[in-house]
Amino acid sequence: MKSKLAAVVLLALIMSGPARAAMLSDAEATFLDQLVTASAVLEQRCVGYEVNGAGSVQLGARLLGSTDAAMAMIEAYSAAIKARDGETSDPGKFRPEVSDAAAKTFRRVRTDLIRNPKRACVDYGDASVDRGLLRRY
Repeated sequence: MKSKLAAVVLLALIMSGPARAAMLSDAEATFLDQLVTASAVLEQRCVGYEVNGAGSVQLGARLLGSTDAAMAMIEAYSAAIKARDGETSDPGKFRPEVSDAAAKTFRRVRTDLIRNPKRACVDYGDASVDRGLLRRY
């Protein structure tokens, strides 16, 4: 009985406060991964690519079910960037799980872009064009 009580108390502590942050759905995680990948391509100034805002929202709407959901994810990613840069943003749009997932993806993609810029720019850039997040110029 004591071990059950200890397990319940431990579980309650683990699930309290920030630990209870919502998890990303598979669709949210997919869209965020693709959004972050495209932004890393732009951040590294890969030549020949620019943002396709309408295409990004359309992709998000297809994956998440609505343009509102797509815009909410884009705004959550924007809030995560601002928070990381120390800027103020709307705290209602900040989602810690978005910030955490975005940081992991960004580090991975940016590392590839730095290690092998020509190949990675083409690989990530073309994939982002195919998805509609970026366009060629």
